[in-house]
Amino acid sequence: MTRPIVVSDMDGTLTTAETWRGVHQWIRANYSSAAASRFIAVRLPLVFLARSGIINKERFRARWLEDQTKLLRGLPAEQLAVMGEWVVEHLLWPARRVEAVTAVQATLATAQATDPTTELVLATGGYQPIAAAFAKRLGATIALGTPFEVIDGVATGKLAAPTQSGEEKARAAQACAAGGRILAAFGDTAADIPLLKLAERAVAVAPDSALALEAARAGWERLG
Repeated sequence: MTRPIVVSDMDGTLTTAETWRGVHQWIRANYSSAAASRFIAVRLPLVFLARSGIINKERFRARWLEDQTKLLRGLPAEQLAVMGEWVVEHLLWPARRVEAVTAVQATLATAQATDPTTELVLATGGYQPIAAAFAKRLGATIALGTPFEVIDGVATGKLAAPTQSGEEKARAAQACAAGGRILAAFGDTAADIPLLKLAERAVAVAPDSALALEAARAGWERLG
């Protein structure tokens, strides 16, 4: 069904916390293993390389999600939802960017005053259960995250689809709008540029250097 939407990224845009940390904390506390104990130590040097731009940040993040998913193999689907709620409650929501959350919610309210069918979409490369939990607190009716592969109610340790980032995220938002208007989009990194280009109003939130340059070139709004 065609609908106007307002869409926002999550990590870095609406919260300053890092989702992977919350997931790892939950795994260590509730579903620990020798592999979980080694996970961060083995990959920590690569975190600094990604942050400094020496290696591609988005490819690194996608690989991280895939590898971390393996630590959840055998987990019942309902526990994935519990994990999502825990990560949002204990990490992401307390570290929310209040100014950005308020701006997104105000944009939705203004749009709904004109067209009550307008929906708020949360689009993130993070795991779907975490996206769903954050969406509830934000007031988003649709959460587009990276889904786990679940067979017979149990996580296989694999992802069911490519990481919802970059072009994938933009395509998912377009599909959600189903030909309707994307009234506004909010993002924080260069990976969000394809999504922001689709919107009638693009807002760069605390942007990285690449997004800041594109925002200045395109005349997009900047927040933070």
